[in-house]
Order: sequence, then structure tokens, then C-alpha cells
Amino acid sequence: MHKKLTAVYPGTFDPITLGHEDIVHRAAALFDEVIVAVAGSTNKRTLFSFQERVSMAQNVFKTSENIKVVGFSGLLMEFVQAQSAQMVIRGLRAASDFEYEFQLAGMNRKLFPKLETIFLTPSEQYMFVSSTLVREVATLGGDVHQFVSPTVDAAIKSKLGKE
Repeated sequence: MHKKLTAVYPGTFDPITLGHEDIVHRAAALFDEVIVAVAGSTNKRTLFSFQERVSMAQNVFKTSENIKVVGFSGLLMEFVQAQSAQMVIRGLRAASDFEYEFQLAGMNRKLFPKLETIFLTPSEQYMFVSSTLVREVATLGGDVHQFVSPTVDAAIKSKLGKE
């Protein structure tokens, strides 16, 4: 009997970008289930509320059978255990991401030794896309439609009063 492999892809997703989507779809081809875990408790100052971020991600993945979106707060490792997941997916865009992600993976393994962290890189066209840059460009009046899905683009325009 095949053991169901579940992976958790955590993040703030403020907003969720095409780079995030690319990573999730790559992971969905490798695992039976991918849980996009939208972090509620964050020390980042977000543009979108927790519920708005969860809703946007749910909308983006609503037609994907083995992808679900769940909001969480608290320790990621506790959430991963509650989901009976075996893997955490982390995206790496550039070498500069690696040091932080490597430290985070080590800490997570110390907290939950059975957990594995898998690093995935996005497609080349998304290597430079980050939520931070998308927010910055959008708040300065730039067009971000090429970096996010149409529903996320509409949400950004609505949030910033630029409909």
C-alpha cells in the first residue's frame, strides 16, 4: 500500500505571486497532496489581511485537485504535524535565499526530526519575482499583472484604490 506523501508550502503570500504558483504546481507533481500554508502570525507588515491572503490563495488553486490552502498561526512544525505532512517545501530564487533557508531547515529538523525540507526553484521567468517587490511596484503605481494571477491583480488594484 502506498503511503500518502503530503508536503506543506508555508509563506505569508502577501500577495501570492506567479512564482509561488509555479513552486506549488511543481510540488503538486511530486506529492500526493500539497498544503499551501498561509501564515497568520507574522512580524511582517502585510498589505492584505490574513483572511484576504487565505482567500486569494484559495481562489488561485481552486481547480487543483491535490492542492489545498489552509491558514495557520503559531509554529510551522506544529502545523505540519497536525497535517500529518512529511515535507516542507521552500522556494529558492537566488543564492542569497539559501543561507536563511538552510538555517530555517536546520531549526525545523531539530524541532521535528522526521521532517524533510525540499528546496524547489521557480521557472526562470519567475526567479526575480517576490511578494515584496510586487507590493512595492504596485504601491508606487506600477503594473504588476505579469507577476500575479488576474484575481490577485484585481485584489491589489482594489486594495490600493486603483481600479
